[in-house]
Amino acid sequence: MMIHLLSTLQSAAAIVFTFGLVIFLHESGHFFVCRRLGVRVEKFAFGMGPELFGVTDKKGTHFAVCALPLGGYVKPAGEDMFEGTGKPDEYFSQSWQRRVAIVMAGPIMNYVLAFCVFTGLIFLKGEIKPSSKPIIGDMLTSYPAAQAGLKIGDVIDSINGTKISTWKEMADLVHQDSGKSVELTYSRGDASATIQIVPKEDPQTGYGVIGIVPETITEKLGFFASAKAGAKQCWDITALTVKTLYTKIAKRERPDLAGPVGIMQMVSKAAHSGVDDLFFLIGLISVAIGFFNFLPVPLLDGGHAALYIWEGISGRKLTQGLIEATNKVGIVFLVSLLLFATYNDILRLRGKSSSALIHAASASAPASQK
Repeated sequence: MMIHLLSTLQSAAAIVFTFGLVIFLHESGHFFVCRRLGVRVEKFAFGMGPELFGVTDKKGTHFAVCALPLGGYVKPAGEDMFEGTGKPDEYFSQSWQRRVAIVMAGPIMNYVLAFCVFTGLIFLKGEIKPSSKPIIGDMLTSYPAAQAGLKIGDVIDSINGTKISTWKEMADLVHQDSGKSVELTYSRGDASATIQIVPKEDPQTGYGVIGIVPETITEKLGFFASAKAGAKQCWDITALTVKTLYTKIAKRERPDLAGPVGIMQMVSKAAHSGVDDLFFLIGLISVAIGFFNFLPVPLLDGGHAALYIWEGISGRKLTQGLIEATNKVGIVFLVSLLLFATYNDILRLRGKSSSALIHAASASAPASQK
């Protein structure tokens, strides 16, 4: 009973820490750019719901901690353009360029957090890279390799009689034989064997895959090399997200999104598997939130920025009707997306689906399946 209670508390603490850190730094981006540009901030709240306690600083900003520690917001003065007084320190008294800078500061801070997390992990633990040797480091149980009896540690010697010396050589041959039976020779200890195996088609790439990944090696890096690798990690996750969404849309397939329930479940698992895994997931979630807020979706930061850019290009002031119309579209879209993601979470809990974030994590790790 006590162990179960401690496990639950650990999961809860990890969820609060993860969401608190990611959202707090997102809102801090808005706050600091407001302060830098001379925009008065009326309130900076950590959490949602009833206020537990707070303090007001000399500049008139009320800092509050609220009951539900899974959100937060920054409220600049004059945020509602139709209720503002026109004072120079109000939000809508700023030029459209300044307003774009304020709203974009939030998702930028998410990327800064992810960069710092990835850089720190790589600097302290080293960069994990795939080995160039054709040795199986891990495998997926539902794929042809596991079903054919291959095991972790097996060395791939040849494909269809072609000698293999590197993982890339083996992967290239497997990729081109989707749906076709291939002859694979492997070594296990002092023994070797030959099997027939049929690569299955990867729906995202069209390549043949058998569900294996290479061994990994850890390389210690200096600070600047770690920073470069951390930036690349952010880029790779973003690029993978764009590619996956594009592929799903182009093929008219259902996107595999994780909702709040699914994300909390992943955070809980990461908290129990180790600090490194938890912080990697924090970086991953931070990139996801930053990317999502860059999109020109009404009510999101990117949606606000799109309106301000339109205002600047067209030379027309925003109208109440335009803002209300875009907000209605944004509400419908975001509520629909939340319901859809929650539905995905339910399917995932029943074992019928997989998480997009998990796909992103595995693909941003040393190697993808082959």
